[in-house]
Amino acid sequence: MNHPPVVLPRLTALAKQAVPRLLEGVVAPLAVFYVSMAVLGYKWALIAAAAYVYIGVGQRLVRRVKVPATMFVALLAITARTAVGFWTGSWVWYFIQPEIGTIFLSMVFLASVRLNRPLVQKLTLDYIHLPSAVLKHERVRRFFVRITLLWAFVLLANSTVSIWLALHESLGTFMLLRTSMVAAISGLAIVFSLFAFKRVLRRLHHAPAA
Repeated sequence: MNHPPVVLPRLTALAKQAVPRLLEGVVAPLAVFYVSMAVLGYKWALIAAAAYVYIGVGQRLVRRVKVPATMFVALLAITARTAVGFWTGSWVWYFIQPEIGTIFLSMVFLASVRLNRPLVQKLTLDYIHLPSAVLKHERVRRFFVRITLLWAFVLLANSTVSIWLALHESLGTFMLLRTSMVAAISGLAIVFSLFAFKRVLRRLHHAPAA
């Protein structure tokens, strides 16, 4: 039985699908908070960041457009962060609290590998379409297991760095260093993941008949 033909997605096509959603669900809420903090102050920044996420999800629900999993995660996260931010009145806890959640999320990634249901596979399907024939191949399954392990440790590293900076630096320094360091770590992991994915699909495409 021959392997079914696999059309290799271009990295540019993957980026066009994934990057806008990542910007909307992850980067934009932080940008809204930073700008609002500088212009309006801390409490209004909390409200603005939460309102941005709620409006984004609400618009999709009204238009009956599929809401990406990352948007629901962002909705839950921003709700908890805003509550903690108002309760403590401290920007340190506003930023540390989600990092604790991220550490927990990294443990969920590890647990999903143990359960043989790698979470990266589920998140990938929120951004791009993969044929069922591709998902069923053992090489692809092994890839998602390994990449899920990689991202578990990336999330843990990002959170550790962020918590340390929040406890030892001023708000301005924290924003600058945290953003650049997390972007560097995550960027390298994204590039590695994409090229590894392309490599797996190429091997799958050229694999001999079973």
